Amino acid sequence: MAFRRALEELRALLADIAELEDGVHEAAEVIVRAIASGGKVLVCGNGGSATDAQHFVAELVGRMGEEREPLPALALTSDTAVLTALANDYGYAEVFARQVGALGRSGDVLVAISTSGRSRNVNRAVDEALGLGLKVIYLVGGDFEVAGHIVLRVPSANAQRVQEVHRFLLHVLAEEVEEMLRKRP
Repeated sequence: MAFRRALEELRALLADIAELEDGVHEAAEVIVRAIASGGKVLVCGNGGSATDAQHFVAELVGRMGEEREPLPALALTSDTAVLTALANDYGYAEVFARQVGALGRSGDVLVAISTSGRSRNVNRAVDEALGLGLKVIYLVGGDFEVAGHIVLRVPSANAQRVQEVHRFLLHVLAEEVEEMLRKRP
């Protein structure tokens, strides 16, 4: 029963997100412009979104399809020493913002991922990024208002379905980035 219910929810949700196509394309353009001008991509999220952040970075540094040069990208979720030190010394709400402050520069991109949009540490990272002049791409679910230059909102309150669609969007985003880079002179 759970399988059929989940499948139907996912089918309906995939039909609903067709309107995100232009946003995904725009997000890929932002990433390609940043990389072409010497910038990098920083990515953050909690729990399942943390693993999505790491997976997306792996696709950029590695590859999605054809062989290509590695792309400069960092998952702010990967260094447990940094995460635990920052959580201990500054509080968990600052674990990503502090890293954005240390690593982010104007011209870079922050990809923020939150199932609900209510993650204080992700939203603090977004605020820090905006203050430093980074472009912000925010993948979010639900209807909570979030900041960002490009907001890719999955219209669901079901965390599992939101995460599944976020993974799909990140794969398509990585594919678009590769296609755009391949077509650049």
